[in-house]
Amino acid sequence: MTQEPIFTLVFAPEVIDHLRVIDRKHHSLIRETIAQQLSYAPLELTRNRKPLEQPAPFGATWELRFGANNCFRVFYEVDPAEQRILVLAIGVKDREKLIVGGEEIEL
Repeated sequence: MTQEPIFTLVFAPEVIDHLRVIDRKHHSLIRETIAQQLSYAPLELTRNRKPLEQPAPFGATWELRFGANNCFRVFYEVDPAEQRILVLAIGVKDREKLIVGGEEIEL
């Protein structure tokens, strides 16, 4: 018997554009990792999940890192009262560059 997710995932409309510039072969990894990592304990600090200092990209309060060499970044907010996660952006980090939606984002 599988456990029901505690938090509901909501994706900002811009995330579709962010995914378009990422190779399709990575889309299932991205979907599965977001669901696994954020549905149950999104506020739990881990090696790959951390709160962000403000001002943060996209107004996010948390960042999730995953993939080969932690190349993928997911920026999100948590609404504990509504038990909801709002995914604000998905990008690819290559060394010192973060690319979201085909544009380099200043960190």
